[in-house]
Amino acid sequence: MNSNLKRLQIFVWGFLLLVILVIVGAFIRSKLDAREPLLIYGQVANFSLTNQNSETISLDKLRGQIWIADVIFTRCPLQCIRMTKRMRELQEALPHDSIKLISATADPEFDTTGVLKNYANKYGADQARWSFLTGSRSEINRLVVESLKLVVYEKKPEEREVPADLFLHSTKFVLIDPQGRIRGWFDGENPASKPEIARAVKTLLHETK
Repeated sequence: MNSNLKRLQIFVWGFLLLVILVIVGAFIRSKLDAREPLLIYGQVANFSLTNQNSETISLDKLRGQIWIADVIFTRCPLQCIRMTKRMRELQEALPHDSIKLISATADPEFDTTGVLKNYANKYGADQARWSFLTGSRSEINRLVVESLKLVVYEKKPEEREVPADLFLHSTKFVLIDPQGRIRGWFDGENPASKPEIARAVKTLLHETK
């Protein structure tokens, strides 16, 4: 066989193989991009609370944005620290212009705006995106317990393992869509939840396009 003809055949078959690989790759990417829609678990009721910068934060103010919420308190000796560190990791991992972070306090009598401001600074919060909320206990419960379905229970003195062990509360992160609807709960202490949350957020971003 003519060597030029042989080289031409090798080139043609190589080109065809490359085309096939590109088509297969595009097909696989399209399948991976076909995300399962997230379920809708409920609607967040309107609320009005104050953040660490003395700004009023309400459902209306968050409408049109994806947000992730949890409940903590600044005197919490252990689990809130882990949750806040996980939230900080999400702050770094998620698109800055798309996602808001909300941490409501379970201890509003102690966690004033000034206390929350210091806490936000301590953990490196981007305060344009991450709000630490306080207000009346009834309004906190309206958001945290009634809407987000998170548990908050004030421990009796005899139930406390250490003096700062004031509350039993959920360690979940709640994902809320731009319409104020709950789309999922995630383990707020486990660093392995970060990619799961990122995928869910990506699904919501895709859904809103």
